[in-house]
Amino acid sequence: MKDSQVRIRIPIHHSKEHRRTSPEEDSHGTIAVVQAGRPVPQQIVPPGALAPDRVTITARRTAAVTPAQRPIPASPPVPGAATTRARGSLPPAPLPHLRPSAGRVPRWGSRRPWLPAAAMAGLLALALAVPTLLAWPRHTAQPLPPSNRTGTSAVAKGEAPVTRLPGVPPIPAVPAAPARSVPAAAEPDVRVYVTSTGRTETLPLEQYIVGVVAAEMPPSFEGEALKAQAIAARTFIARRLLADDTSGAPAGADVTDTVKHQAYISKAKLNREWGHSGKSAELAKIRQAVRDTKDTIMVYEGKPITASFFSTSNGYTENSEDVWAKAVPYLRSVSSPWDKQLAPRYAETVTLSRQNVLDRLGLSRTAIAASTGGGSMPEIQVLSKTKGHRIKQIEVGGTIFTGPEIRNKLGLRSAEFTWKTEGDRIVITTYGYGHGVGMSQWGANGMAKEGHTATQILLHYYTGVSFAQASRILS
Repeated sequence: MKDSQVRIRIPIHHSKEHRRTSPEEDSHGTIAVVQAGRPVPQQIVPPGALAPDRVTITARRTAAVTPAQRPIPASPPVPGAATTRARGSLPPAPLPHLRPSAGRVPRWGSRRPWLPAAAMAGLLALALAVPTLLAWPRHTAQPLPPSNRTGTSAVAKGEAPVTRLPGVPPIPAVPAAPARSVPAAAEPDVRVYVTSTGRTETLPLEQYIVGVVAAEMPPSFEGEALKAQAIAARTFIARRLLADDTSGAPAGADVTDTVKHQAYISKAKLNREWGHSGKSAELAKIRQAVRDTKDTIMVYEGKPITASFFSTSNGYTENSEDVWAKAVPYLRSVSSPWDKQLAPRYAETVTLSRQNVLDRLGLSRTAIAASTGGGSMPEIQVLSKTKGHRIKQIEVGGTIFTGPEIRNKLGLRSAEFTWKTEGDRIVITTYGYGHGVGMSQWGANGMAKEGHTATQILLHYYTGVSFAQASRILS
């Protein structure tokens, strides 16, 4: 701490009741700043001179001063105060002699009518000096604590921190300019072609997701399964909107309301057929799941994923390349044992005539090999299976098909199936329902019943994904 100090001399008028202690004592007073018990020279404090914890303001009275007097002697040190100055600090400046104006004889000891005015002038000088002292740059002051709102220091870069003298009210700080608020991204709209009316509806994204979840998943499913479905559905449409992909939809629409994209029930139909037909609780449950996952989508390497899903697995999901010929890193085959336990239509049987099978496969005009068991049935032989335990390649009457081709041509529920012949008919039993890529809806419900969250469900069926906000991705 440096030893330079401040002294401000202000005339103060004493009351009539005040008794002088000596004949030489005048009726004035001085307000002196005393530091470390040393006399206070009459000088301005240089920067960094005072530390806020070592400064006091005292009011003391001084004896009358005559023109011939020497500099005012030092007052006795304050008990307990330090009497040595810090290394490197400047010594106190010498106090100049008091000299009267030429041709005037000062009257230091008598009361005069101008004393109140002088006192007011002195107080005004003090009032002007205190803010200067308070705002003087300090190298030893501690910075102000961080702001709770922004987490940054309240002292702007390049400003001097403010120190306070004990007992002096703080100077109100100039409020900082408010941070520029970033407007929230507007919720995107989705244009849905409704096949039943032949018209295109335009509606907000979250409202569209309510209609998709209501159409794609039974409302009796667990809440966490409904949330997982909402996130998957939102991710699916976010990817198309980001890529401006309108494939498979009529002009002016982003998607249709069919499973070609995502099944969808319009808001009017939901209110009419659900809200007023005893299913209001189910509709409220779906809306809650959508609200709980609002704006959440799945991303891989920062981009929305192809969030494919299907109804029921055969116990496993498929690698994407075994269905769509393209390997996708987050669409990997995983186990899904819950479907067999829960799905009421896990196994389905269909019976087709021989001619119907040949016609659908385009083999009716082709000579086909008969089955090894004899008769006119074509020979059917499985050549390979996928990692998801579905048929990868199958030979029918000498022609090789993929499992998905057979499923699509014959209208089967799954590419995992067995068959047997009964006379001129073929009885086919399928296991699971859907293409098998991505999330199994019945599997998701099974996981939710075991206590898994929507996040855990999605991370199981979509390998290595993370989550993001659709509004930021699409803005």
